[in-house]
Amino acid sequence: MGKSVQQCLGQLDIRKSVVGLATGAGAIYLLYKAIRAGIKCKPPLCTASPICIARECPGPGERAQPQEPPAPEASSMGGPKGLAIERERHGRDSGELRRLLNSLECKQDEYAKSMILHSITRCVYLLEAEASACTTDDIVLVGTMLDDKDNSVKIQALNTLKAFSGIRKFRFKIQEHFIKVLELISTIWDSDLHVAGLRLLNNLPLPDFVHPQLRRVMPALMEILQSDYILAQVQAIRLLSYLAQKNDLLYDILNCQVHSNFLNLFQATQPGSLLFEVLVFAERLSEGRNTLHYRAVKWHYNEQSLHEALFGDESRLADRLLALVIHPEEEVQIQACKVIVSLQCPQDMRVRPSSCRTSHSYFNNGE
Repeated sequence: MGKSVQQCLGQLDIRKSVVGLATGAGAIYLLYKAIRAGIKCKPPLCTASPICIARECPGPGERAQPQEPPAPEASSMGGPKGLAIERERHGRDSGELRRLLNSLECKQDEYAKSMILHSITRCVYLLEAEASACTTDDIVLVGTMLDDKDNSVKIQALNTLKAFSGIRKFRFKIQEHFIKVLELISTIWDSDLHVAGLRLLNNLPLPDFVHPQLRRVMPALMEILQSDYILAQVQAIRLLSYLAQKNDLLYDILNCQVHSNFLNLFQATQPGSLLFEVLVFAERLSEGRNTLHYRAVKWHYNEQSLHEALFGDESRLADRLLALVIHPEEEVQIQACKVIVSLQCPQDMRVRPSSCRTSHSYFNNGE
């Protein structure tokens, strides 16, 4: 009771400092425990990811083994090395692609199959050695996924086949699925499926045995071209441009029925990538119909045919082409000029400019 006020205040400050230090030490200790617990905490051994599904699913004739956390491999640099692409870089097979392919033989739901196929596609692109070690039986297995009832599985299977088509030894086997692919894109109206299927078809030469099926699906290809989905349109026009160079398919393309507004595809407001492909298509059609082989036959076209829309007496293609000569993109300008030249000069007379025949269009009137 005999202490002064100043002494009491001093003791109070000391106690506050002690309490503050104790609180800070407690907070640091709690933080240390949290970090230590986080370091010791292990992720679950398996999830619903395609990689884990592949690891869980035994291969043919194998028995499922209990999963254990894989021990990290030591790389040549002394650190852990767990990525499959790193192992391939060091000349070692990760086995990831094989596990994924084996998992397709197990009973999976549609979502799992779609994700597994997606992972296989990525592995084929990234793990070149493992992809080359696959067999034609693997291609057949992926091809069976085209019969799945779910469109997303079909789309992923098409993407996987396209990935494998970059390996020469699989190309012939993949071509055997082309009739099925043509059936899919002509009977299912799904833009993503159209893009996936057409990309596959455009990535490999089309064998002659699919030509009869191509004639049957030509109207579907023309409908895709006239849709509003740019990616599908570009892929469809590339395929049609390729087919336009086949003598036995040219008439089927030219006589195919189109919408009355088909020439809207030549409007300057269209994306440059689509415009360029459409102009390439028009040039190849013009060159094809001007060959001696094609002109030797008197062909008849229906009134709503592609031929009448592009080359008929009432066609306004010339107007569209003249507008594209001043298009902002140079490749579109150049291609528009090429189409104009092809309309004026038959292919077999290109070496003699003075012998260009007259045409129904008003290009002859000095315009």
